[in-house]
Amino acid sequence: MAHRPIRLSPVRLVGAGLWLTTAVVAAHAAVARERDVDETARSATAVMAVDKHWLEAETGGDTAWLEQMLLPEYRSVNSTGVATDKAHIVAHAAANRGSDKEKTMVAAWIKAHPSKQSVVLRGDTAILTFYDPKLGPQHGVRSSDVFIFEGGRWHALYSQHSAATSD
Repeated sequence: MAHRPIRLSPVRLVGAGLWLTTAVVAAHAAVARERDVDETARSATAVMAVDKHWLEAETGGDTAWLEQMLLPEYRSVNSTGVATDKAHIVAHAAANRGSDKEKTMVAAWIKAHPSKQSVVLRGDTAILTFYDPKLGPQHGVRSSDVFIFEGGRWHALYSQHSAATSD
């Protein structure tokens, strides 16, 4: 069978152009929706938005935002049981200011370890859990963050990390 070159008819070109335009608009709409989330709402979506903002602030050096979001008593306990306080988190973020090194490392880790999230809300408390989708929320918990709704905003009080992985 002889090879025939692909002919791009005007109809196919218009169709491809419309598809590409739709994809670009949808991607921009998704980003806009994410930015439009009211972080002060008492909702699971708001808690996840605050956590995303937290990651951006920590890797980008936004210490002012971290200072107001992390409660004075905030502690993060790693998978070996070692606690890190608010002052160390803020200092680490300050060291990241003006550098993409931490952002690149975090992006690579997230890509290599996809996670799903779940949020439990009870009164002024929210628990955001990240888990390995292969193991599920009962057996693959990677970390949990405890948030308190105080002064009209969500604030982090405590984080616990594990070594759970399906790798």
